[in-house]
Amino acid sequence: MVEVSTSILSVRNGEESATFFELESAKTDYFHIDVMDGKFVEKDTYKKMLEYTSYIKRISNLPLDVHLMVKDIKSAIDDFLAVEPNIITFHLEACKNKEEVFEIIDYIKHNNCKVGISIKPDTNIEDVYEFLPYIHMCLVMTVEPGKGGQTLLTDMLDKISALKKYVNKNDIEIDIEADGGINLKTAPQVKKAGANILVAGTAILMANNFKTIIDELKND
Repeated sequence: MVEVSTSILSVRNGEESATFFELESAKTDYFHIDVMDGKFVEKDTYKKMLEYTSYIKRISNLPLDVHLMVKDIKSAIDDFLAVEPNIITFHLEACKNKEEVFEIIDYIKHNNCKVGISIKPDTNIEDVYEFLPYIHMCLVMTVEPGKGGQTLLTDMLDKISALKKYVNKNDIEIDIEADGGINLKTAPQVKKAGANILVAGTAILMANNFKTIIDELKND
């Protein structure tokens, strides 16, 4: 069953409360939290996402899917653990070496949180393979991280497909999440490639009816 994680990056100012309630009613599976520090990526959403997650935690029981696009991973983990996320995903590219990757995996797990690793479009999918048995999710960026509303890079479908084949061959239980440029036109290809969690922001938030598009994204 495919799940939908709605990115709240482009929620309109002043409409946060109504939007969050409507997304919950529309049965999004997760709130996707795009945390950017202005260093690892150009945009800085750090403070805003801390505010949003604190508010969501007060009004909703839906799980928080926190995606850290930051250089200082440890500090960000500490900040966002306060809102008790379901999963925290960090970028492989933000780590100096594999020892640091394993340290972060352990740190997140020891704080009773699921852990995911994300990779940018230029990173080879093989680079993440050795970590897969120790994490809950691999997030494949299907656009360059840091901006909303981009067009999906179709080359990334091959990357998702290769990951899915590797996971199946090695009997690894893991979610495959795809993030970037996902809408009703691109979702079927992404699902066919092997992703079982789709991150969509602009496509959902610009729709007249959140439930209609979320249902269509989930449909096999």
